[in-house]
Amino acid sequence: MTQADRIHLRDYLVSADIGAFQSERGHPQRLRFNLTVDLARPASGAQDHVDDILSYDVLTQAITAGLADQRYNLLETLAEKIADEVLSHPAAARIEVGIEKLDRVPGALGITIIRNAGRAAAPASVARPALLFMGRPVTLPDAPVVILPDAPALPLPSDGDQRRIALLALDQAAWAMAGRLGLDIADTRTEIDWSIAAGRSLVWAPYRMTADETDLPADPHALAFWLAHRLNAARLDFALPGGADLPPAPPGFNLPITRLP
Repeated sequence: MTQADRIHLRDYLVSADIGAFQSERGHPQRLRFNLTVDLARPASGAQDHVDDILSYDVLTQAITAGLADQRYNLLETLAEKIADEVLSHPAAARIEVGIEKLDRVPGALGITIIRNAGRAAAPASVARPALLFMGRPVTLPDAPVVILPDAPALPLPSDGDQRRIALLALDQAAWAMAGRLGLDIADTRTEIDWSIAAGRSLVWAPYRMTADETDLPADPHALAFWLAHRLNAARLDFALPGGADLPPAPPGFNLPITRLP
């Protein structure tokens, strides 16, 4: 069997907030990445044209995108995300992803995974979705939309981490809404991208993606603006109760905002 041509990224160092232990939270640590990709076509077929090869930027951008998606407890989850990002490129046939933590022990500890194209690769491109803040019932559009429910009207405990409690309450509201509407629920960027690419609306449960974004309030309107910016949404629609004012957009937010009748 002929060995495939490969490209690789070695000893790529990035600092990130990662880890399941409480002592790791809020303390960025060095990660070392090693990626090796088997090419779907021999490199000789590129004829020295950059557009005909798998760019090394695909590897570094996959790492950047993976780290930007959420805060991870496990290296394994991050490695899967990076593998899916790279394998979404048609020139990639197989990838080996190695990630090591360099600050936990005197040496290095980590994970290496090997994945093949077609296993679970994310779509190479995802349409820009509409984001809907649903503060009252509305008829959903035919096009796929990401829905964020309003905060539940139930009283929350007065002690403990109020921000995390509020986010978990929003997750409960999201699960309840998804059940009423018969929609999927998503709490990661990968799940959102998959649903939108498949043309399916979904309800967003915000806790997982935002729990460690400590500068982001647990206010549902703020979360709607944050996610719309994160997704580069086609627009942000607000379905608000009668008499409620449209919330002001944060500084620098330049996506279209509409109030549904």
